[in-house]
Amino acid sequence: MKMKAYNLLGSLTLVLASAVSGVVGSVDDVKQVAIIGAGAAGSSAAYHLRKYANSSGILLNVTVFEKTGRIGGRTLTVNVYDDPVEPVELGASIFVDVNYILCNATRTFGLTTKDPGSDEGGLLGIWDGERFVYTQDSNSWDWVNLGRLFWKYGTAPYRTYRLVQNTVATFLRLYEEPFFPFRSLSTRAFQLDLTKITGVTGRQFLAANNLDGPFAHDIVQASTRVNYASNLEFIHGLGAMVAMAPEGAKAVEGGNWQIFANMVKASKADVRLNNAVVGIELDANGKYGIRTAQAPDDGKPKESESHPVAFDHVIIATPFQFANISMNENLIQHPIDTIPYATLHVTLFASPYKFSPEFFKLPPASDVPVSILTTLGANEEARPGGAGAGNVGFYSATQQRIVMNPRTHSPEYVYKIFSPEAVTSKFLSELLGVEIPESFTQDSDEDDSVVHPISWFHPTVFHPYPQKYPRVTFQDPDMGNGLYYTSGIESFISTMETSALMGMNVARLVVDDYTGVHRPNDDEMEVLYPSPKYEEGEQIVMAQQQGSTTTSNKRPAEIHER
Repeated sequence: MKMKAYNLLGSLTLVLASAVSGVVGSVDDVKQVAIIGAGAAGSSAAYHLRKYANSSGILLNVTVFEKTGRIGGRTLTVNVYDDPVEPVELGASIFVDVNYILCNATRTFGLTTKDPGSDEGGLLGIWDGERFVYTQDSNSWDWVNLGRLFWKYGTAPYRTYRLVQNTVATFLRLYEEPFFPFRSLSTRAFQLDLTKITGVTGRQFLAANNLDGPFAHDIVQASTRVNYASNLEFIHGLGAMVAMAPEGAKAVEGGNWQIFANMVKASKADVRLNNAVVGIELDANGKYGIRTAQAPDDGKPKESESHPVAFDHVIIATPFQFANISMNENLIQHPIDTIPYATLHVTLFASPYKFSPEFFKLPPASDVPVSILTTLGANEEARPGGAGAGNVGFYSATQQRIVMNPRTHSPEYVYKIFSPEAVTSKFLSELLGVEIPESFTQDSDEDDSVVHPISWFHPTVFHPYPQKYPRVTFQDPDMGNGLYYTSGIESFISTMETSALMGMNVARLVVDDYTGVHRPNDDEMEVLYPSPKYEEGEQIVMAQQQGSTTTSNKRPAEIHER
């Protein structure tokens, strides 16, 4: 009874909120929109629905269903030593200057941003399992590091930078009319000539631009590995370019999740945390009914129940293949692809020890980089999936910050490791040069002066993004019949910003549905912006690439630095 009363009061509050905001109409005029998932896409959809509805004079109620107890999706912080003043990003860690939605949101909501680098300046190194193929010192002047780059790699860094800038500039046209909004991502990608980049591997795209050399192997591949757990042979060209676009990297003080929590708050949505949507059905009146089940608090799944409100539109803002949502047969006009997702182990831990020089085959007492990215050995074959980590065995190991151990009152280092498999005590013993127990941490009654090699340990496994194999078609956001889907963009580009972009896009489409706004259709866009013409050979190459990646990667889908 208490829950039903809350539902009623929540709905009344939303209607009153719409009226107060200056939108005039009767309760019968109120449009109901359900959003499934409160990650970057769902939060952005809720926020922009409210903005577009208010500016268009549309009465709108938004209900957000989130199966977990928090907002933010893959933006997630963990408190070191369970101390709320020491949060560390576990999931999506950074955004950059060209991430307009996120940057604007930080200003709108008054959020403070910071440099996401380590508290302790020092070397950044790229390790291939035998040696550091490149290092640079964060304490040096920028021109010194640039000089090192050009001395080692010639003009390749500059030419790669220009290629990245040009590619990103083309992508950013998706934010602008007439390319925004879009009902078909595949059509827009083709119109913008981006399928020539997504249809080939990162290695092929760089080679086509005479950039398939040591810089690609050492630097670009280190970036694709830390951002997308992929080598250049198994990520499409657009993914490789996005991985190399870190200009103006920043993070929100206290956690990037605050961006999306503020978006949901500003949307005035009715938020249902710990409510998993388990079913969607279309009723005789053309409205959507939703069944939910609350997250179990005693280990036993709870029975599903029908949500009391019927919805005009439903936005599925979570990867459908992991959502376990049942639907009426033929409800979706365009079936949603099942695609392989990466499996990423993210390990956070605190230790008084620094990385061991011996592990990296350096002389004793050598300075070891505090941030270590990895690439393949010189003669090592690139492989897909988890095997792609190669002989190194991990994608990155970075010192995040220095904290005070509350037991010993001594400073310790917090580390983050990205790897395809769970780290072992043997690996950490070698990495730190000190014996680590199999339990990782030690619970004892020893006095506070006793130093433990690992004082805090927090492992997590994610499926943060799809494997970005080359492809030229993408899941469209408009599923028909008032259903929208945001996760199709993940195979195109997977960042917090692009998820937020798709949320903004579907919000615009939903409000357009209500207002009857006309946007140029595909035929009209073809006249205004003719699609690129490909030579027969190019079409064959892209078709073969699309076919080979589809057939060779049909396996079960088992956090992203962005």
